[in-house]
Amino acid sequence: MPSSTTQVSNLLLYGPVLQVQVVVGSALEEALKTRGEMLPEPVVIQALVDTGATGTVIRKDIPEKLGIHPIGQQEIATATQERIRSETYMVRLVLPDRVIVEVKAVAAEMPGQPIQCLIGRDVLARGVLIYIGYVNSFTLSF
Repeated sequence: MPSSTTQVSNLLLYGPVLQVQVVVGSALEEALKTRGEMLPEPVVIQALVDTGATGTVIRKDIPEKLGIHPIGQQEIATATQERIRSETYMVRLVLPDRVIVEVKAVAAEMPGQPIQCLIGRDVLARGVLIYIGYVNSFTLSF
């Protein structure tokens, strides 16, 4: 089971943040390869592991950078709003130690945030999160 431990300068202030790559979903990658087309470059972003998020959320501009189209829509709620209609996309998150997780991510505005992704319980359900506050580190295992 691959594990990755990340040290954060102030875990209480910043939360469990890590750098991830967002790439196209596996079905689209296979279709592009079959047609002999180039794969879009991965988008490198900062992500927050958020146990309060049911699912994974990516910033609204990321699908455009990947050149992908929505697969559907979903209503979401945030801390300040409820019933926000958002588009969903199939993407893969490449986490540290080359752990790859395919998810249906919701695209949403994230104004004023230093992160571009929330890693939700849809991803955490597949692994283990250990939050070690007194040493400002956390570990993800899959």
